[in-house]
Amino acid sequence: MLNIQKMNLESALERKYIKWAAIWGVWTLFGFFFASQVALQSQLSENPTSFWRVLSWQLSSGYVWFAISPIILWLGRRFTFDDGKWKTSIPIHLIASIVIAIGQLSIDAFVLPKLGYMRRYESASYFEIFKIFLLVNVHFGVAIYWGVLGFQQAIKYYRKYRERELRTSQLEARLATSRLQVLKMQLHPHFLFNTLNAISELIYKDAESAERMISDLSDLLRMSFENLEVQEIPLKQELEFLEKYLEIEQMRFRDRLKVEMLISPDTLDASVPNMILQPLVENAIKHGIGPRSEGGKINIEAFRHNGHLELTVSDNGLGVPFRDLANLKEGVGISNIRRRLRHLYGERHSFSLNNAANSGLVVDLTIPFKELRDGQQIKAENLSGSFDAVR
Repeated sequence: MLNIQKMNLESALERKYIKWAAIWGVWTLFGFFFASQVALQSQLSENPTSFWRVLSWQLSSGYVWFAISPIILWLGRRFTFDDGKWKTSIPIHLIASIVIAIGQLSIDAFVLPKLGYMRRYESASYFEIFKIFLLVNVHFGVAIYWGVLGFQQAIKYYRKYRERELRTSQLEARLATSRLQVLKMQLHPHFLFNTLNAISELIYKDAESAERMISDLSDLLRMSFENLEVQEIPLKQELEFLEKYLEIEQMRFRDRLKVEMLISPDTLDASVPNMILQPLVENAIKHGIGPRSEGGKINIEAFRHNGHLELTVSDNGLGVPFRDLANLKEGVGISNIRRRLRHLYGERHSFSLNNAANSGLVVDLTIPFKELRDGQQIKAENLSGSFDAVR
């Protein structure tokens, strides 16, 4: 704990040193800038002044302002312009600017003549020289005060703007995460109720298969709850979950359901939204394959193309009535997928439903390709090829 506090203190001191070194550097640059201007102007006079002498005057005056800067910055922090305080702050800063400008000129009037400035007034008293400085430079001194104050306030408001922007982005991220979590949680009861209905169909017809389905459902629930807070997982984990789901459906449909997976090996580590394929496959089984007495086939494909992961789920089932996709009423699964993809990828994805060549439906999904290497390894040969019974 003490070490952390020490590190924080050292970091704060380092930032403070850097800040004042930067301020010193700014006043030095101003000194060189004005010295070059005055030195060039002096070349038009009968007795030109060397650049280095002019620079000594400008740096001396600039470093006085550097020494005064902490007072200006403190006044800026103490008397702000926030929340209607400007009515009190402006008169205070106006008075302070005049007082500080006069104070700075009083120092210049004492130091600069000793450096050879205003040689024609060598016999003049300090008060006479101070009077000249006051008449010539007091407005410039007031302007410098307000310039320093304005720069401080500009940095202050910029930091506030960045902080608000950061808070806004954080709130938007939390809101998006919450929305995604809600959308994902909608899938769990939807999927669970449909699976329980499938089990209830078999419990009196085939008790052994129903018991196996309950066991598989337990595995499915365990897998889904393991990644409850995760929005994206490797494709191989998504396929693991999908295989468990298909084992349950296979017991229902037996030989009426065939599934073919064509998964490119270089896509197994690709990041995909959690539970993105199961609703698509469930939709194909429920609306495409299930109503047909002879059953049908589902194809699942994944490949990488031009920096994107392309997923396809197609079936040769009944398809959309009258092939009228324009008036298709989307259920919970499809509408949920659309919203999740929009939250996760914005305009960087595509999701479309199309009629298959003869019968059935083709769902195409394209998302940016991004690898995740934390999931359990699944061999490519176990994910490709045609199978009648899901292993």
